[in-house]
Amino acid sequence: MQFNVRPYVCGALGRIDPVVLGKLTGAGPRVRPALQANGAALLSSAPLPPYHRGEGSFAFAWGERRPSGAPEGGWMAVAETYETPGLIGAGERVTLHAGALGLVDVYYVRLGEAVYFSSLIQPLLALVPVEIDWAAWASIIQVTFPLGEATPFAGISRLPGSGALVFDQGRLATERRLPRWLRGEPYETWISAGELLEILHEVYKDYEGRRLLVPVSGGYDSRLLCAVAVARGADVESWTTSPDDGTDTDIAFARAITRELRVPHRVITQDPAAYPGDAREVARRLEYLTPHHAWYAPFAKEVHGAGRTLIDGLAGGPLLKNFMVSGAALEATSQAERSAAVLRSLSLGEPSRPFLSQRAHEWIEETVREQFAAATSMLHGHRAELPLSVLHTRTVRGIARSAVNLVGPEASFAAPFIHPDFFDAALSVGVARKDQGRFYRELLHAANPRVAALPSTNVVKQPLQRVPLRSTAAPARAYAHQMLQTVAERVPALLSEELHEVVWGGPDALTRFGGWNDRFWVRGLVLLGLWLNDFESDLGELAPPF
Repeated sequence: MQFNVRPYVCGALGRIDPVVLGKLTGAGPRVRPALQANGAALLSSAPLPPYHRGEGSFAFAWGERRPSGAPEGGWMAVAETYETPGLIGAGERVTLHAGALGLVDVYYVRLGEAVYFSSLIQPLLALVPVEIDWAAWASIIQVTFPLGEATPFAGISRLPGSGALVFDQGRLATERRLPRWLRGEPYETWISAGELLEILHEVYKDYEGRRLLVPVSGGYDSRLLCAVAVARGADVESWTTSPDDGTDTDIAFARAITRELRVPHRVITQDPAAYPGDAREVARRLEYLTPHHAWYAPFAKEVHGAGRTLIDGLAGGPLLKNFMVSGAALEATSQAERSAAVLRSLSLGEPSRPFLSQRAHEWIEETVREQFAAATSMLHGHRAELPLSVLHTRTVRGIARSAVNLVGPEASFAAPFIHPDFFDAALSVGVARKDQGRFYRELLHAANPRVAALPSTNVVKQPLQRVPLRSTAAPARAYAHQMLQTVAERVPALLSEELHEVVWGGPDALTRFGGWNDRFWVRGLVLLGLWLNDFESDLGELAPPF
């Protein structure tokens, strides 16, 4: 990992032990001091000048977008305007904050009267023993990403979006704030598709003069972003790769879209033999947070050398087309029903046969339910609760990893949909208007009617041609079997008797797991197996709570 456009940072807050801080700085990428002050230390892999420095005050940020002057409105204004973490000091008060959504991670360990933090988990393992966080793994297995502040490692926490750690007058405290989209509940402004498109054009002014790479799939988000870039006369290329979904419809549809837009188009191919290496590399780079994104690895590597800013459609689905918002969630008549419906949408469906033992299954379901309730409690009753529940969980902790941690920090990415102006305007459009993609189709038609009319993977109305999956080919089966064997040996109580039989049947026994849900259950357990393998020498006896 090369920290080109976003630095690696670490540091401490509170009554800092220099020996402990030395362990932290020595355990990660090479860093240099950016700040050494009373109660605070900040180190960075690249020069990190403050965006503000005054008499007894300072302010640093290290996201893709950074302020240029004094932090008016306090740390929350910086977090929600620029979606960046940072360190702000004024007098005796020092604040370490996340972004409003928390896209760029800040991890920390509390030892004594100090907090030691890092933008990577791995260096913090020099300060605490390697222990498994079973609750985090429950959500990784069931919903494919951790919830709340959890990481796969007990003792290491993630600073949540709109959260901060504060050292003031010799005491450490935690602060949580409501971001602007919760402070004032949005009302239906009846903004039109054309008006929202105008806002998106304004957002693109931030990228003028840049060479852009707009990955086009067969869906709505990417064709909208590419159409606007072309309409603005930008220097645009478009690439597409297989999402390893068994159809490659994305590639066929993307060719039609880019041909209509007259954009140079390239298909990034993937080698089934390279899948195990890609899966391991992505899992370790994402620090075992999610089984997603192995398919994205060859694409991300090419982006690093492209010399272009990647335009990513992050958050478009929840904001514009009710992605992961089911009919049951829309029709729910109580908070309990609504929350349960959203969690069902986010969770994996039932596999073709039981993957987990009965006791493990019950414990994981209950644990994930409690974690989800805690992670979304601030959204309950909000008019935009449904899309925000998806954004604050799946989008931030699972899907954003491709742009934030695989494209970045080597290459720059931009996410137009989370720009404050567009985000707020899109959120004001009621979920009923977005149902079945109606509003999105209006938006696409306003952007480019001919592109809007082309076939979309969001509404596939023709037979799909099946193609082999990299993730179930022979090399992938051999890798998956090896990892599942590790789980079966180290945590036998986690798996059902049926799955134990499959594992002992050898790699070819996994051919029965070609269905969508089965594949994702396998990937989650394989990720756990890799984690167990990688930290085998550091782990003691495992004592699962089920």
